[in-house]
Amino acid sequence: MTALKLNHVTKCFGDFVAVDDLSFEAPEGKIFGFLGPNGAGKTTSLRMVLDMLPVTAGAIEVLGRAPGSANYAEIGFLPEERGLYKHMTALDIVRYFGELKGLKAPAARKTAAYWLERLGLGAAMKLRVDALSKGMAQKVQLATALVNNPRLLLLDEPFSGLDPVNQGDLENIISEQARNGATVVFSTHVMQHAERLCDRLLLIARGRKLFEGTQAEARATLPQHLTLITRDHPADLPYVIHAAAGTRQDDWTEWDITLASGADPAGVLQACGERGIILRKFDTNPARLHDIFVHLVNLDRAEATP
Repeated sequence: MTALKLNHVTKCFGDFVAVDDLSFEAPEGKIFGFLGPNGAGKTTSLRMVLDMLPVTAGAIEVLGRAPGSANYAEIGFLPEERGLYKHMTALDIVRYFGELKGLKAPAARKTAAYWLERLGLGAAMKLRVDALSKGMAQKVQLATALVNNPRLLLLDEPFSGLDPVNQGDLENIISEQARNGATVVFSTHVMQHAERLCDRLLLIARGRKLFEGTQAEARATLPQHLTLITRDHPADLPYVIHAAAGTRQDDWTEWDITLASGADPAGVLQACGERGIILRKFDTNPARLHDIFVHLVNLDRAEATP
């Protein structure tokens, strides 16, 4: 099942193309990372999903329907630009959002209190928003996105402004929501969160899709690296396209090995055994999402440069 689908979606503001022929699918019950540099078109895309902006071309499907108010009861949204009624208490504002999404007043109040307690704001739930710190206010905003137990949770730069402890708490909540059947789509330009959380990834730049797939598929876009410590020269091993010598001790040398695209490191290890090559060290060094992000964005920039 697909919770969210964009089909050749374009959004223009005058002559400026903010989103350019973008297609992707976010599967139901998974965590989908919507990645890209600042200004890539992530927020514009989410606003079209919420029917806050009309599409210029293409089509969007949200929980099997077109974007619109009929979806609001099943969607939770944390905007990048936080916006709360400063003169309301934390409890009242979360309850109010619950009622806007179809909850009866008693259920909205009960669920609002639960999420504020869960987010560490139990002692502050009767304080006005303008008396809260920036981080506390952000957690109130998160509670408004969770109060209706959404099927589709859209989080735009959710970790911005949170300290490392609260970032970890938010990661746990995102994982929990997915385990309970929700689809979570979160935009970010910080790869560490995506690396820990995402089942699938979408990377966009200049409004265009650069990559969509799993983390394993993303890592396959860059060559695999190995670190070997051996007495032998590894250049003629299978799949090795480059071997750079590093530190030496006695007659042992540490090598940084670059493998051919798609090569399995196990094949190199097997070849070492078959050829009697003695190893002191054999470590795989899988590419980080940060490296993949930088690589693909730089390729895109090079393509865009006359």
